[in-house]
Amino acid sequence: MEYRIALCDDEAAQRDYLGALIHSWAEQSGCEVKIAVFESAEAFLFDYTEQKDCDILLLDIEMGEIDGVTLAKRIRKENEMVQIVFVTGYSEYIADGYEVAALHYLMKPVDRDKLFSVLDRAVRKLRKNEQALTLVLPGETVRVPLYEIRYLDVRQNYVTVHGKKEYTLKKSLGEFEPLLDERFFRIGRSCILNLTCIQRVTRTDVYLTDGTVLPLPRGMYEPLNRAIISRI
Repeated sequence: MEYRIALCDDEAAQRDYLGALIHSWAEQSGCEVKIAVFESAEAFLFDYTEQKDCDILLLDIEMGEIDGVTLAKRIRKENEMVQIVFVTGYSEYIADGYEVAALHYLMKPVDRDKLFSVLDRAVRKLRKNEQALTLVLPGETVRVPLYEIRYLDVRQNYVTVHGKKEYTLKKSLGEFEPLLDERFFRIGRSCILNLTCIQRVTRTDVYLTDGTVLPLPRGMYEPLNRAIISRI
């Protein structure tokens, strides 16, 4: 698979330096890459509006009229999969990354080994995001990316898959377990959670990032916390 990497920085020397490192990483890792270089957020947006084909974005924060954080927020409104890596000379921007789910911050001057490590992690996440659950529904078959699924729950003989949409099928929860990956954890008899969607856990409830609150069965507080620590 070819990975499309965008590099957005208003300094020509920095663009050349990072571009050379990306090519070196691609040769070492065996990944095929297509690199697009942009000197401003505006130039990136002009291209992105037409293509929307960016897998990894290395993004300078301190740019002109549109800064890197503002650009990242615009991208996140419609694209959850692109791996955003901020490149900055100032550590005070790091808190802004949480809002746009940035993969990592790289401090200037960018260290070769750190960049290689971040790109390796970005590729692993992209490959994981390609995984999907195939649901056979009346009159249609739907593929739901695993990263979109917040949780699955069962009522009587029906399981509901809660993603961007909800899909209900006549199946058991146990039939879904082998189809999911390490991001998912079963709590009790009636629910499987996506660990990456958990915001907070108490002894009685699980709070998800979208505001959903689910009851936590007795005895599951410690196992759930261990799963979050070990798997995510």
